[in-house]
Amino acid sequence: MAKGAILAGLSLRFRILLFFVLLALGGLAVMLGALWVGYRSALSDGIANGFLLAGIIGGFGFLGLAVGIWLLFDENVAKPIQALSTTLRARAHSGVNATVDTHSARYLGDLAPAVEAVSTRLSNATIDIAQTVAQETETLSSDRDQLTALLTEIPVAILLVGPDHRIVLYDGQAAGTLAQIAPPRLNASIFDYLCKERVLDAHERLMQEGAEVAFEAACPDGRVSFDARLKPLRGTHSYMILIDDAHAEIAPDAERPLTFDFELLGDQPISDLAARRLDQIPFVVFDCETTGLLPHKDELVQLGAVRVLRGEIVHGESMDRFIHPGRPIPPASTKVHHITDAMVASAPPPKSIVAEFHHFARDAVIVAHNAPFDMAFMHRHGNEMEIDWPQPILDTVLLSAVLFGTTEKHTLDALCERLDVVIPEHLRHTGLGDAQATAEVLCRMLPMLAARGHTTLGDVLEQTRKHGRLLDDMN
Repeated sequence: MAKGAILAGLSLRFRILLFFVLLALGGLAVMLGALWVGYRSALSDGIANGFLLAGIIGGFGFLGLAVGIWLLFDENVAKPIQALSTTLRARAHSGVNATVDTHSARYLGDLAPAVEAVSTRLSNATIDIAQTVAQETETLSSDRDQLTALLTEIPVAILLVGPDHRIVLYDGQAAGTLAQIAPPRLNASIFDYLCKERVLDAHERLMQEGAEVAFEAACPDGRVSFDARLKPLRGTHSYMILIDDAHAEIAPDAERPLTFDFELLGDQPISDLAARRLDQIPFVVFDCETTGLLPHKDELVQLGAVRVLRGEIVHGESMDRFIHPGRPIPPASTKVHHITDAMVASAPPPKSIVAEFHHFARDAVIVAHNAPFDMAFMHRHGNEMEIDWPQPILDTVLLSAVLFGTTEKHTLDALCERLDVVIPEHLRHTGLGDAQATAEVLCRMLPMLAARGHTTLGDVLEQTRKHGRLLDDMN
């Protein structure tokens, strides 16, 4: 106990000095030992053999001493400092209430308590700011509820489209209408849902007349059509698409949830996705459950996906689909993801869901945990349907290596624990549950990446390429 108290009282500078003292004393001991053995050998085998033996013993002795000192320094200084810096970054940039591991940093003198003090002060400041934000958010939420109640009385479905023809806002009824064509999503081109020629023709008349224009809208393949109206948004180049209740199937007094991001109106389009800032990039995070671990022969049984925009999960924009694998699900796989043959008996085949996901992920960066495994299924079915996946792929395993180093654990559970993300037990190993958890992990890592100077997608991709070996080993 007294020894521990004495060690705890040593300063960090004195501890580092001890490493060099140990190196010096160890080197002196190795040199004297080598000379003594060499001297004994010289007496019996000659001077040359004595010098040679002394050199060999001295060389290996110094090498072993250097390795031993390095291991001590790495375990007691380098690793704890790296862990402290990771904790600080997580608290500072992601709002994670990470605990400072003072035990592993016990040989760093006053550094760990100082970090704990700064972290506590930062957490308290964050709590104060969060309370202020919560009050303002409550006011905005009340305003939003009033707007939702007002929209309930209007018998039309509403879409707000920006000047670049990308969706900025849609209500629940518009989402239901779009869902007949493909999963709705913010920042998507309206031409992904409606025939481009018809929309552009109506838009041209809208610009010429400056008044509401009626037109017949239809999806690109013509299987869904309905009457709609284009209405100009005063003072902007944006416009609204209105669909009356006869086509939107609006239930009376139904809730009208809104999905929107008005900042999209001010975004300047950037053709080079790699040059975009991380907070300007739409991400689609997905996860698959399968019949086994061999992508070339096993099959999909579930796919879950969510969208992330401006570092936040877009609520309401998700996929959660069971898939009929065309074969029995092995009991060992069911034990992991709890999906049975009965649950997928009436589900669509893999190609149908892969095609739907392909549309859902259009114009977005695809993200997954251990992405090569999940993307192998997408590529296999995509090749059969002659669809490709041109967008960049981000892997949260590699992002973890960039932020926390290759020596840390990079499983999804480890990341969630490190970044204070909770996965409900009943959602673990489900497509949507794991996709949601991976998305929350991504949202916490994006500001940490930006704080390290990796502010664009190109920067991040360049960093992840340095750790590609991790995925090779994992798979």
